[in-house]
Amino acid sequence: MHRMMIVAALPALLAGTATASESPFTEGTIHIGVVTKDLDASVAFYTDVIGMTKTGGFEVDAAFGKASGLTNGLAFSVTVLRLKDSPDAAQFKLMSFEKDAKTPKSAHIEDALGMQYVTLMVSDLTPFVARIKAAGVSFLGETPVPLGDSGNHFVLVQDPDGTFIELIGPMK
Repeated sequence: MHRMMIVAALPALLAGTATASESPFTEGTIHIGVVTKDLDASVAFYTDVIGMTKTGGFEVDAAFGKASGLTNGLAFSVTVLRLKDSPDAAQFKLMSFEKDAKTPKSAHIEDALGMQYVTLMVSDLTPFVARIKAAGVSFLGETPVPLGDSGNHFVLVQDPDGTFIELIGPMK
């Protein structure tokens, strides 16, 4: 009798729960906000060296900055970059308050807390390596280095503010 009541009640209980395939998130991408010292230098690095596309931007006024908790009442501009110009591509949002960081630039990922690096999977590392060399950006470690037998290589550089950018893909 109890088993029958449990079996009869099970569909009603399950109707109120999410399945494993459902998500509370409306998008499958993460949008990242990065505060830079020099917005122009960072935009140039991410567009000219890394190859991202500038797709727009927006202004945040002082009142919204304060009310939202983003700033202590400072207005700021945001430049939006994407890996490709597509509405479903993640946004890489750059902004600057034109001041020095309170913490020193990291030499390695273990040197600071928080987000330390961004990984970009690419179809061919060769043009990335060429742009990095042409821009005079230093490769870190002994990169590019092969990743085992996968056919992929690993490249590590830092943006103008010290964020580590790792690029992974084949060298064609």
